[in-house]
Amino acid sequence: MAGRLSFLDRYLAVWILAAMAAGLGLGRLVPGLGDALATVTVSGVSLPIALGLLVMMYPVLAKVRYDRLDTVTRDRRLLLPSLLLNWVLGPALMFALAWMFLPDLPEYRTGLIIVGLARCIAMVIIWNDLACGHREAAAVLVALNSVFQVIAFSALGWFYLQVLPGWLGLEQTGLDVSVWEIARSVLIFLGIPLAAGYLTRRIGERAKGRTWYETRLIPRIGPFALYGLLFTIVVLFALQGGAITSQPFDVARIALPLLVYFVVMWAGSMLLGKAVGLDHPRTTTLAFTAAGNNFELAIAVAIAAFGATSGQALAGVVGPLIEVPVLIGLVHVALYARRYFTPAAPTNPAPQEEPTRA
Repeated sequence: MAGRLSFLDRYLAVWILAAMAAGLGLGRLVPGLGDALATVTVSGVSLPIALGLLVMMYPVLAKVRYDRLDTVTRDRRLLLPSLLLNWVLGPALMFALAWMFLPDLPEYRTGLIIVGLARCIAMVIIWNDLACGHREAAAVLVALNSVFQVIAFSALGWFYLQVLPGWLGLEQTGLDVSVWEIARSVLIFLGIPLAAGYLTRRIGERAKGRTWYETRLIPRIGPFALYGLLFTIVVLFALQGGAITSQPFDVARIALPLLVYFVVMWAGSMLLGKAVGLDHPRTTTLAFTAAGNNFELAIAVAIAAFGATSGQALAGVVGPLIEVPVLIGLVHVALYARRYFTPAAPTNPAPQEEPTRA
């Protein structure tokens, strides 16, 4: 397999670590860079981060075979566990870990709980693709998470920050966030690249045919997903390079429950997928959509509710800084785990293509 990978794919972990180091170095060494990047926003949305995520997600969503989505929407073994993991177990686990590891740091604790409520709709697309997950399943589960996010985020925030702590005799925190803020995040970070990917496939196949689309166009645009990922990582780390390097102990305390969360959610989802009889691609998709979080929304909510310099905002920022290296490591674990799954019998005469490695 390694022989078929491009130079960028083969050393992806190296490039990600280099991007993290470059972002931290730029944020620390270039005076005012983080503040300058933070001011480039529209309605609270960071344009550099939005640009990187859109470039990252578009090629992967252009690869999705939208004519196969119906086979995913009928699969209750996939949809029901995904809803359970994302909207019941995930928030509950983050709540428990936040109180367990940060009982004396209420700002960081609240920030982590907000991260747990923001289910992933963006970066999970590329982790799934790198791990050879099921693209159509990922598109459906991400769309499902988006709908639930708009409907349930505010209610879950009220429950986990006010109601449940009150029942348990713990400190309560208020969270005032509008449905429009959540919907805007969904529309920008999922709606735009999803529409672009869908239209690209429909127009491309209609104009040139599926063979040309799969063998000529996809290999050309495919590498831009990884370029967008690396750009996003550099920007994220540059934005918070000063805060991260000046508060290493605080970052470490926030990082520990996050590390436990990502590993437990991912491993538990893989075991659950195998237990209910899913094949490796769908189990992989289930695991990454359950383990990832929508850090764009979590950071935006924390800044809007508590301020850009608050502990809640710092906890939100540390989320992707831990998620990126952990989930890229879990991509390799997922690829290794294929040997423990029995190949599923094809349900379509045209088998699903492996992710194109350009």
